[in-house]
Amino acid sequence: MTQRSKFAFPTFIAVLAMSSASLFAGSAAARAPQDKDYLSSTEADKIRDAETTNDRIVLFVTFADDRLKKFQYELEHPSANRHADMLNFLLNSYVGCLDDAADLVELGIHKQENIRKGIDLMAAKAKEFVAILNKLSAEGNEREIYKDNLDDAIEGTNDALKEAEQAKMKVAPPPVRRKN
Repeated sequence: MTQRSKFAFPTFIAVLAMSSASLFAGSAAARAPQDKDYLSSTEADKIRDAETTNDRIVLFVTFADDRLKKFQYELEHPSANRHADMLNFLLNSYVGCLDDAADLVELGIHKQENIRKGIDLMAAKAKEFVAILNKLSAEGNEREIYKDNLDDAIEGTNDALKEAEQAKMKVAPPPVRRKN
């Protein structure tokens, strides 16, 4: 046996193992963005089953509203364990839902879909959200626990409100029925 043949087969096996491992890691990384860790499986199914972009926008805004209400409830009725984690999780989930709604608005405009109802809901709810978040920032209980996430939530909500207002101008007007 030559020196070369002694090392060729183990080297080949090592290269094959590394390439197959990178293949599996690549496919797992490609799937990861689809899994939204802040959505329950029921909510993810609702998003998946929604037929139009407008329906998805409405769902995400509704989920964001739900997260903010749960956040307020958690502040008023603190859980015995993991209270700080729950507050921060709910704020991060709120921001994630609102960001996804804003992304869908951009997608709907790009595809020239009828997303007017979703935009109107997002603009109206974002105004309510900003008022709630600003009140929490000024006089909320235990602010030091969630201050950074609250600042991010306020910034994200203001951005979503701006995007919704701009989208109202960009979205195609509804068709007008002509009378003959």
